[in-house]
Amino acid sequence: MSLPESMSRIVIVGGKDRLEETVNALFKIGAVHLIDYTNDSDEGLSIGKPLDFSPQASERLLKVRSAAKDLGINAAKADFEPMSLDDIKARISAGEVEAVERTVFDTIEERNKIAQKITESELKAKTLADLSKLPLNLEDYSGYESLTVMVGSVKEDCSEPLAQVPNSDFYISASDKKSRPIVAVFVANADKDKASAVLSEHNFVEMEVPSGTGAPADAKVQVEKDLEEAKAALEAVNAKLADMSEQHKSFLVASDEELSDEVSRGETPLRVATTDYSYVIDAWVPTAKVQKVEDDLKTMLGSGVYMEVQENRGRNLHEEEHAEPRFKKAPSKWKNGKYGKHYEFPVSLVSVPRYQELDPSILIGIFLPIFFGFMIGDLGYAIPFIVLGAYGLKVAKSKEFQAIATVLFFGGIWAAIFGTFFFGEMLGMHFLGHATDLQHTWESLLGVALPEWFNGVVIGDHGVSKIGTVDDISFLLKLTVYIGIVHLLVSYFVGLYNSTIQHGFKDAMHHKGGWIFSLTGLVILCYAITQMLFSSVPLEGMLLYLLIAGVVLLVIGIVLCWPVDGIQSILELPGLVGNILSYTRLAAIGMSKAGMALAFNYIALIMLAGSGDILGYILGGVVFLIGHLMIWVLGIISAGLHALRLQYVESMNKFFEGGGVEYAPLKTKFKHLIKTAKIQTEV
Repeated sequence: MSLPESMSRIVIVGGKDRLEETVNALFKIGAVHLIDYTNDSDEGLSIGKPLDFSPQASERLLKVRSAAKDLGINAAKADFEPMSLDDIKARISAGEVEAVERTVFDTIEERNKIAQKITESELKAKTLADLSKLPLNLEDYSGYESLTVMVGSVKEDCSEPLAQVPNSDFYISASDKKSRPIVAVFVANADKDKASAVLSEHNFVEMEVPSGTGAPADAKVQVEKDLEEAKAALEAVNAKLADMSEQHKSFLVASDEELSDEVSRGETPLRVATTDYSYVIDAWVPTAKVQKVEDDLKTMLGSGVYMEVQENRGRNLHEEEHAEPRFKKAPSKWKNGKYGKHYEFPVSLVSVPRYQELDPSILIGIFLPIFFGFMIGDLGYAIPFIVLGAYGLKVAKSKEFQAIATVLFFGGIWAAIFGTFFFGEMLGMHFLGHATDLQHTWESLLGVALPEWFNGVVIGDHGVSKIGTVDDISFLLKLTVYIGIVHLLVSYFVGLYNSTIQHGFKDAMHHKGGWIFSLTGLVILCYAITQMLFSSVPLEGMLLYLLIAGVVLLVIGIVLCWPVDGIQSILELPGLVGNILSYTRLAAIGMSKAGMALAFNYIALIMLAGSGDILGYILGGVVFLIGHLMIWVLGIISAGLHALRLQYVESMNKFFEGGGVEYAPLKTKFKHLIKTAKIQTEV
């Protein structure tokens, strides 16, 4: 575990005419975390204005992203041709962004018009199909001055009430279960309200009669022909868009990155304090890089720009509390090795570590895989975890899948270790021993003698499995309790260290040190009491000394915690016991997995395959595969979630506060623009 990198606050001052040059230099250096300036923070200073090229770059960026969206280009999945930064800049300057956007827009418009035509034609074809149920031509529905024509569908046959409407005539199709009857009513204008009332009572839905002449069925044939032509045209346009996507994807993605960089540069002055003639930049820089940043600025900008170190921020909270509001929080720069980086994402799901506290990534990296492996504890399940995790670490791009692959790979390694040397089992069957009425072993199943070291720690005598017996469960429960005590003590010691550097050792003892004494005393006290109650050990000798020592440590812990926590230093003691007992889930989940495996093995190998017929072997194999696959999937969910829960709930809340500001230096970030020899930008 390590603290975030030490930070120094610097100020950079220069003439306003050199602001753009300074911004470009800072992006190239890639180590300066800007402190946003807010208006009225200092008299005579105000927020700067975007650089001249920023509006055009922003407009072009919107066009690029709009075109990429219309073409369905996914930057994370697409395969790109190598392109140099110089080439991209030249093509953007030549107006290629506008040309591509205009072409894409015109093609999308064409596609939308065809799609609209298809929708209208499909509706028209349906209407003509309905009208063909009536003995009328299309011209019969229009051209009247004294008559009102009502055409549509009704819920049910309404011939009788329509016949009562004066000065009217109507046609209605036969009703069936699949469609509503179609009705056409011709009524004198003076009586249209009467006809309308009758139709309304029968849930009349009006339809628009297409213009034209002749039978609706004949018109429908022509519409369907036009519809097929429109669909063919739509396929051609979609194919054209697919070709355009393939043609322009590399350019659009590369342009997105280059223009995003330009926009970021162009808007940087909005975070900077300026006057009519100068600018002032406040920023954080890793202390180890301060001299290099100063040297680089002199090399790039000469003597016209001045840099000065304002402070080297320490870890004591006193420095943060007495700083100006915008200078209070120094950014936290992760400081992990190759292995610890895999666990930064799980920490960031809670919060970014504060500048003054240890980053718990490596602590999670130690305990999370061990807990996961302990709960799985089976070589047969471990191997797929390792393979799947290794594949995920190689191909996964997102942080989420990288984190999952990390747990599967390293947790799988620990599952293999525990499964081989501790539990001595694979796919729910022990390696050594003779078959019983309830289960097989790999020795009995394969008919071979396996080495002695396959005899797991928890299965007792050679070849005699005690999995599931009271003695075995008791051993595992005690072991997980001891694991919990160690994990919690480590967490409190980390909290003591954090509090020491933040407040000093005296205050740290009140904040965290007292809880170390309380936890230790509570553990010793509980051990002495359980020996008296459950093992009938008399309260004398060593047990009496332990009881006294536990009480003394507990009292010391309460006294130390009281100035900060008050009565909570007593009320939280049962919670500590609950925290410790929470680790018994490691044994409970492991045993439930073993119990399920035992049940499936019994059904598959003894009940079905043990019958000796072919059908029994087939059914046994199916049950064996499906059962263990289900256990394997459940293992990912249960072991993964509970292992993570023990980190978040039981451990991290003992020392981790979070709420830090992640270090985000000004720098060019190209993920997909492939850099060639032409590109000189530092990333």
